Amino acid sequence: MKKQGIVYKLARSGISNIIIIILGFAMLYPVIWLIMASFKEGSQIFSDPGLLPKEWTLQNYIKGWQGTSTVHFSTFFVNSFIICGLCVIANAAFCSLTAYAFARLDFKGKKFWFAVMMLTLMLPGHVTTIPRYIIFHSFGWVNTFLPFIVPKLFATDAFFVFLLVQFIRSLPKDMDESARIDGCGKFGIYVKIIMPLSVPAIITTVLFTFLWTWDDFFNQMLYLNSPERFTVPMGLRFFLDNSGVSSWGSMFAMSALSLLPCFVLFFSLQKYFVQGVATTGIKG
Repeated sequence: MKKQGIVYKLARSGISNIIIIILGFAMLYPVIWLIMASFKEGSQIFSDPGLLPKEWTLQNYIKGWQGTSTVHFSTFFVNSFIICGLCVIANAAFCSLTAYAFARLDFKGKKFWFAVMMLTLMLPGHVTTIPRYIIFHSFGWVNTFLPFIVPKLFATDAFFVFLLVQFIRSLPKDMDESARIDGCGKFGIYVKIIMPLSVPAIITTVLFTFLWTWDDFFNQMLYLNSPERFTVPMGLRFFLDNSGVSSWGSMFAMSALSLLPCFVLFFSLQKYFVQGVATTGIKG
């Protein structure tokens, strides 16, 4: 009976693993196809039904990296890294500071302002598109990086504030009391106690901020006009021509290359990301 039970468990585990592998491959197949297509000749991308290219070539990457006649594709990567880097720093610093205030400090109207912040989560982003554009245009910020970076300085991403509030509330308040006895002020407690212990939640904020900013095509198309300021998502549009003549090979190659920073960041921070997501709901 014991042997049969072991065999049954092994068989069930094996079937589950096979199903998971099949589903995982089905989800990753478009990405795999994209990467394989980037190594094919332009004429074979849609004519060759096979996944693996018959003849491997790097011409798509060479041509794609050269960009257009006026702008090198490396410019788009530099612009994306600048915007994402500054947004990540601003969100990590000011969302955590705001979350610390809501989770630990007592001030007038605290519950009201927290409720207002939570209500903004239910407001569709497109509702504020026109008012935001009018404001930024009146400031003369159109065709600059300021519309992406400055709002982050005011902790406007309520999702990350809420996530960090939940994490900070799960930390014991005894540490705050001990630090206060030792002479730490409110900001000292934030810097020396809360910030180091909130690393998993902050890493989660960093990861999501980078991914969402890197992939943000709509807002970048709305505020950036000069090709010299375009980011990677906008740079990929140069390979598509409305007249029907499109450089699919170069676009696939640069699309595959644009996935690299996201993969590197996610897998390098995966440990902290899982820990942060798992612990932000411990205490409401």
